[in-house]
Amino acid sequence: MTGQHLPVPEDDGAAAHLPGTTVPSLELQATGGAMVRLDALGAGRTIIYIYPLTARPGTEPPDGWDAIPGARGCTPEACGFRDHHQDLLAAGAAGVFGLSSQDTDYQREAVERLHLPFQMLSDPALGLADALALPTFEADGRTLYKRLTLIIRDGVVEHVFYPVFPPGEHARQVLTWLRGQRA
Repeated sequence: MTGQHLPVPEDDGAAAHLPGTTVPSLELQATGGAMVRLDALGAGRTIIYIYPLTARPGTEPPDGWDAIPGARGCTPEACGFRDHHQDLLAAGAAGVFGLSSQDTDYQREAVERLHLPFQMLSDPALGLADALALPTFEADGRTLYKRLTLIIRDGVVEHVFYPVFPPGEHARQVLTWLRGQRA
């Protein structure tokens, strides 16, 4: 399947409960080496875009990946946040993180290969999914996050983007939302 023919995810309501939710006291390993505590991100708005997984060049995605609505597109999404990083900060974001269930070493390779100016957070135990009842799906016997973005402000989920499609345009959608909040 080409990018133009990927199945579009539908809003199944799995993230409707999130706005207004307090962020849990959960520490996740960041690609920079430190642990990041989600309830201690600081003042202002932090963007955490959550994605299923990134594939390394030369590796195959899970069987049936292109047929899963919202699965494909993690690299274009990361590159969008990279390309709009300074604009997001200028529009009021205090920080940006990517988050998946992949381990930190795997994510570190993606940060380096894609030249990402922000850190990725690793949640292999799906602790955030458990704490906030985040939507997940199964692929190749693994539980993975469905793609969504949390805007956290002062320890509370202020806004959620779900479902996210197309992933390569998502950073621009977040930027537009942020700019609208400043008016």
